[in-house]
Amino acid sequence: MTKRYNVFIYFYFTFIFNQVGKLRTSSHLQLRPGQDKAVCISNVLLACESLMIPSLSTDYGSRYEKLDEKVGPKTILSYLYVSPNNKRKIMLLTDPEVESSLLISFDEGASYQRYHLAFDILSLLFHPEQEDWILAYSHDQKLYVSVEFGRRWQLVHDSVVPNRFYWSKLGLDKEPGMIHLETSVSDRRSQYITCKLQNCTEANKGRPFPGFISPDSLVVQDQYVFIQVPMGGRPVHYVSYKRNAFFPMKLPKYTFPKDLQIISTDDNQVVAAVQDWHQNDSYNLYMSEAHGLFFTLALENVVSSGGPEGNVMIDLYEVCSNGLVRVPSLFVCTLPLLTRGLNLYGTDGTGVPFLNPGCSSLFHMLPYCSLHLHLHVSDNPYTSGNIVSKESAPGIIVASGKHYLITLYMNVMYISDLCENEEYSILFLNQGGALVAIRHTPLPIRHIWLSFDEGRHWNKFSFTSSPLYVDGVLGEPGEDTLIMTIFGHFSHRSEWQLVKIDFRPIFNRRCTTDDYQTWQLHNDGKVCIMGVKRIFQNLKPDARCVKTKDQYISQMSDSCPCTEADFECDFGFERQSDGGCTAAFWFVPSSVSRDCTTGDSFLNTTGYRKALSNNCTAGTLGKYRIRRQRCLHQAPRGLQLVTSEGTLTATLGDNVTLLVFLEEVMVCITVDFGDGTAISYANISSIEDGVKHTYSKVGIYQVAAMALNSLGSERVLLYLHVTCTLEQVQLSAPSVVVRNKAVDLSTVLKPRYVGTVTYYWWFNNHTEPVVTLVGGMSFTFYKEGTHTVTVQVSAGNTVLQDKITVAVYEYFRSHVLAFSSNLDAFNPAVAEWRQDISRVVKDSMVQVTGINGEQLLVSVLPGLPTAAELFIIPEKRPTEGTMNRKGTHLEQLSQVLLSALNQDLIQFTLRPGVQVNVYPTRLSPAPLVDTSESGHNGAAVIMLVSVVFVGLAVFVIFKFKSWCTKPQVKDTKTKLKNGRHRNSAHRTDLQLLRLAFIDNDRSITHYVTMRIWSGSPKSSILQL
Repeated sequence: MTKRYNVFIYFYFTFIFNQVGKLRTSSHLQLRPGQDKAVCISNVLLACESLMIPSLSTDYGSRYEKLDEKVGPKTILSYLYVSPNNKRKIMLLTDPEVESSLLISFDEGASYQRYHLAFDILSLLFHPEQEDWILAYSHDQKLYVSVEFGRRWQLVHDSVVPNRFYWSKLGLDKEPGMIHLETSVSDRRSQYITCKLQNCTEANKGRPFPGFISPDSLVVQDQYVFIQVPMGGRPVHYVSYKRNAFFPMKLPKYTFPKDLQIISTDDNQVVAAVQDWHQNDSYNLYMSEAHGLFFTLALENVVSSGGPEGNVMIDLYEVCSNGLVRVPSLFVCTLPLLTRGLNLYGTDGTGVPFLNPGCSSLFHMLPYCSLHLHLHVSDNPYTSGNIVSKESAPGIIVASGKHYLITLYMNVMYISDLCENEEYSILFLNQGGALVAIRHTPLPIRHIWLSFDEGRHWNKFSFTSSPLYVDGVLGEPGEDTLIMTIFGHFSHRSEWQLVKIDFRPIFNRRCTTDDYQTWQLHNDGKVCIMGVKRIFQNLKPDARCVKTKDQYISQMSDSCPCTEADFECDFGFERQSDGGCTAAFWFVPSSVSRDCTTGDSFLNTTGYRKALSNNCTAGTLGKYRIRRQRCLHQAPRGLQLVTSEGTLTATLGDNVTLLVFLEEVMVCITVDFGDGTAISYANISSIEDGVKHTYSKVGIYQVAAMALNSLGSERVLLYLHVTCTLEQVQLSAPSVVVRNKAVDLSTVLKPRYVGTVTYYWWFNNHTEPVVTLVGGMSFTFYKEGTHTVTVQVSAGNTVLQDKITVAVYEYFRSHVLAFSSNLDAFNPAVAEWRQDISRVVKDSMVQVTGINGEQLLVSVLPGLPTAAELFIIPEKRPTEGTMNRKGTHLEQLSQVLLSALNQDLIQFTLRPGVQVNVYPTRLSPAPLVDTSESGHNGAAVIMLVSVVFVGLAVFVIFKFKSWCTKPQVKDTKTKLKNGRHRNSAHRTDLQLLRLAFIDNDRSITHYVTMRIWSGSPKSSILQL
């Protein structure tokens, strides 16, 4: 993993430590104060002055050289990177707010070359083997690659999820220069792709998982690839072993994880922390077999807490080890209050709690004797923290509590009361040959503690004459050095100080074989641990010698016969009080036989499985190990059919990927897509990447999968909703309706067919909508006045709405209006345009006739040719008189308007040079008021049929008249009123007949409009 260092500003002193515990000053150099850190690289120490100008020391801080001439006097630095494969290669990143560039050194900081960047770097990822290969992630979510250690960069991909990009692993991936990426598709969907290093084109992209995944879920670690896919409202976690096909991870049944974190993939198995559905502040630990598929519970209720920026902090620490001293994976965790203490947990499935040294050997019940050590992260990243282990010092674990300092060496615990109600930071020197403890406190200190015997005994030394506020402790990476650096300040207003402590006078010779003694690892007298007897060599307590890199602790091992303690419960089995493993109530042992082929044999579990890192042999191994059995002849079972996205919807025209899962392999699989297309496969292994299909029509399709062999079959169904994007919704209803009479409301969608649609209708200010599955409904308005109708249409992930206003009156008059034909060319078919034309026509009528505008409503109708409907409504103020008198008044207003329309007095200017006339149609509409007292549905049907025949008769007569009558062409120069020309060639011959009939049984008024339009004497159109 890439190590990131911050440069810092400080004052410092350097000191030399001698054997008698006194300190003498060796050099003194002052800089300006600041609040960052120093970096130690090999024997090079970097620091910075006031403007982030670095200083370089090649002798562990004794002398410093300013680098302002090498990097530029006005350069402001933000980060420092060191190549993990070549410590001589250093990269300095400038502050992007001032200048975006890199300063690169190939000689451990002696000289630098500046390279300007076209993007701002947020993070870097170095290749684990190729020292010049680097991935750079920018602030705008783009990923760049350099194969020249930052001198040149090339864009790999955009829309990359932060921290979800990985280098390929040699021996697992097809090519060494491959990158694993998670790219963002939307807020809820991501995609897992692989790219070649310098050729990430669409043709060269790989998609190891065929569908979409949950955002921020890709983890590529060692032999495993993990993803998460939402299915049915629950996350399903998938794993790929050795870059093969993905399969769902199997947790114990009824474990519904809210969160799953991959803790470790060491020892060829997966350790995962799972927060179950009932947990809030804790996680359970699960371990898998080699393939990472089947998980068993290892430890419950590991404490967790919320971290910065919403991150989850799990109180779990993985103990460091290395390849020379093979110690199985070991974890330290914190348990809840009732059993809280420091627990050591190994991959053998055992948890060993640390006990308080004051407890009697006869009484050590938890929690009374547990040590309360908590794994909270230190505020200062340069201090060691509460629990420390190092790869260069295998076998040593140091834990610091409020009252005790604990050292665990090769499973033997040494407890010291050094802490005095304070916590300590620990620094490893000489590969664990010396341990340095420094108090972690906000108070100033001047002492450190040293141990030369793995923490058995501690000696106190002073490192400064004046108490120092310690801000951090540094040692050379690898803990091979005998020099440590302490930095801090004497007071909150003082300058920064740096203290260098050199332990070389103490360790003045190299270690020899005579300095070591043998020691056997044991656990309460049991020498067989994880199936092996281990004999180690460690330094004698009085040895004061320097370990070298080739003098790691040697060991001798011998296998032990297997016992029950070397086995853990297999998947589906639970540990009982007597130590045995029995099947859980939900588990059918014969169900786990994925490798079984009909007529062949398979390995059947006995309920136990040996820990992968356990090396026991013979003994009682035969009792617990899996047994080979012949496969039972059985029909297919466990068939599952899901979409790759975990949803039940698909978009028209896009590829739909269907995933089929089945426990039996050798069966014939048939997938019927429900649209008349089906496809068959000889076995399920042929469709591990999914089955792809494209639908050409929207609708709900019944997708079926059938598994068949000679013993039977199994069939599952999936109802897939294929939709397209809803672009527009238009609500239609009469502008004026009769009170207490039902009116029809309808919607028009664009496109017309979008799949499954839900309609939500709101009337006025009602808080609860009326929900329908069809685009129309009937509604009755019981109060006069203006009412608002809103409809929302939900199709897939799209929700659109439209709103109209309906006027409700006891009685009114109406007329259908037509416009001159030149208006049609400017009709954009949008509601806002129709509203504006309605307003202009109404204003013209009010101006010409003097009628009160509150009594007029004009509604331009959708469609071509452009037409409108005029409504004459009663006055809002109450008037005396019968309904007949009120109706007579409306009739008088109607005649005034018709007179103005017939004289072409109602007109408006659409744009300069475009004059539009408004005139009434030749056929008057039927009365819109129900005056009958009785009627039947049959009469309504007869009326409708009669209307159709009348319309056809009118159409035939009109056509006959057009053929037989010679048209009379008037003189186009004839003067009309107000100087206007009347030209029949520019006037649309539009006849609209609106009829109304009443369905009294249902109290519904039905409207039928016939539109008869003739553009010339030889052509006419009838619309009903």
